[in-house]
Amino acid sequence: MSRRRAENEAAYVLHTYPYKETSLIVEAFTRRAGRLPLLARGARRARSAVRGTLLAFHPLRLGWTGAGELATLTGAEWTGGQGALAGMGLMCGFYLNELLLRLLPREDPHEALFDAYGETLGRLAAGGDLTALLRGFELKLLQELGYAPPLDREAPGDAPVVAARRYAYVPETGPQAVAGEWRGNGEGEGAVLVSGRTLLDMAAGDYSHAQTREESRQLMRRLIAARLSGQSLHTREVLKELQDL
Repeated sequence: MSRRRAENEAAYVLHTYPYKETSLIVEAFTRRAGRLPLLARGARRARSAVRGTLLAFHPLRLGWTGAGELATLTGAEWTGGQGALAGMGLMCGFYLNELLLRLLPREDPHEALFDAYGETLGRLAAGGDLTALLRGFELKLLQELGYAPPLDREAPGDAPVVAARRYAYVPETGPQAVAGEWRGNGEGEGAVLVSGRTLLDMAAGDYSHAQTREESRQLMRRLIAARLSGQSLHTREVLKELQDL
């Protein structure tokens, strides 16, 4: 397997866990290498140069080298410019990290997603609208991974979605117009009933309407669940207990 080496790579720490007596495994999200695990040797020692650096939600510059699945961390430094997360914003940050850990394949670069992640963290730190930020990032993640069908066109047929109509949104295909009263999932098993206005608002990034906020929450839960193969998101359960986001 070819040897890998990187220096000063823009990155965030998604998660760390102990390795042997003094080291850490770092799950890093990097701009040009995607998500990858790194071995931080001696990082748990009191005098380690990176002990207080490998923290979540802070923009970093990382270096690593090695062959195989687990490269060795060679350097880590903060780049600054990121406000601290607190309260519900902090919980939302953990939720974003769990989404990336569960859905983003390793060593699959998505620079636009990396930038969206950093922007979302900044807006969470600044006290932005939590619902809008979560829905926007969830949608961006699914779009980057090729899992999100269009919001503003019907499937099949590609007709424009109409704000006044109702749609059964099927995770694998997209919105199907509902004629008359909707009596269940029908051929769109696992579908979510939403208004055309909700779909158009989501496409425009507008979550100011109460109906859009509620329906988009249900829709994104279903779309993400379809990619988790029955697994639950621990941070979502905590968020659900604290506040319906």
